[in-house]
Amino acid sequence: MYPALAVLQALNEHKPSWKTDGGVLWIGGENGMEQEILSRQNIEFTTIPAAGLHGVGLKNLPGNLSQLLKGYLKAGQIIKEYRPDVLFFTGGYLAVPAAFAGRSVASLVFIPDIEPGLAIKAITNLVDQMAVSVDQTKLYIPSGKSVTVSGYPVRSKLLDWTREKALETLNLNPDIPVLLIFGGSKGARSINRATKGILPDLLGELQVIHITGKLDWEEMEINRMNLAKQEKENYRIFPFLHDEMGAAFRTADLVVSRSGASILGEYPLFGLPAILVPYPHAWRYQKTNAQYLADRGAAEIISDEDLPGQLLTRVQAIINDQEKLMKMGSAMKALAQPKAAETIAQQLLSLAGNAKGGINL
Repeated sequence: MYPALAVLQALNEHKPSWKTDGGVLWIGGENGMEQEILSRQNIEFTTIPAAGLHGVGLKNLPGNLSQLLKGYLKAGQIIKEYRPDVLFFTGGYLAVPAAFAGRSVASLVFIPDIEPGLAIKAITNLVDQMAVSVDQTKLYIPSGKSVTVSGYPVRSKLLDWTREKALETLNLNPDIPVLLIFGGSKGARSINRATKGILPDLLGELQVIHITGKLDWEEMEINRMNLAKQEKENYRIFPFLHDEMGAAFRTADLVVSRSGASILGEYPLFGLPAILVPYPHAWRYQKTNAQYLADRGAAEIISDEDLPGQLLTRVQAIINDQEKLMKMGSAMKALAQPKAAETIAQQLLSLAGNAKGGINL
């Protein structure tokens, strides 16, 4: 969702009418979190039913196929009524019914992960152009496709923070190192539980920004209440951050997180060294993302099962070695592509022929 928002912001700078005259329609999933966030952006939103097929099991397969068919029919109706000039896909199983329904419309897909997911592979031959986060993704794309290495689009608001403003907003001491820990909007239970076990050790020497996700928020908040007074003073805990996420990135000296596609764009822009814990049930995608950064000296990897035994020692080994921390930060910064959203926006404008706009997925 956030890469698409970043591209829409770039489009709006070139052509404000895309946003204000009904020129953008966002198709999202039913019962998702998108609508809450998009309502703040004044973006028109509608839904289609859809479901994934990979790893769902034979019992759920017929129902999910039925959902995809319903999504295809509804997407076709939306496209017929809305008459878009261009379609923009950012992956996920919602893209499949919409891409098939809109195959006569000019289209572009952005591939966020290094290795395309099954949904994107399914629509590869239906789209006109492709944009990718890194050059390595070309290895997974059929030859002959139009591919642009755009980088991963990041919302401009994330970069609005100065370090001084970010420290003040999060009430952090500028003289104590900052560790950022998070696992996405829902959180990462294994990371949260491993953090819970070592918090007193961490907070004795570091400030910790801990974004727990909504699922573990209550448990982690109760744990915070049981910390000693000095430990609480070094601990900032949130279920989720929106615009303030930029402040967390700006103040952090090191981050511990999963390795979803956003790490390929957000961490490089901030030159933020990382310890990455690939989600073990996400097939190869997160492992491939993490390995890409590790191979370039910008990150280290801990497997999910090794978290309890290794997290504390690995954090201490990096954060207490200033030379290593600086080398990792420089290696991460070298991967930044700050014009990613602008590049994709230009592609969409070209495909649309500078017409009024289209459907955004």
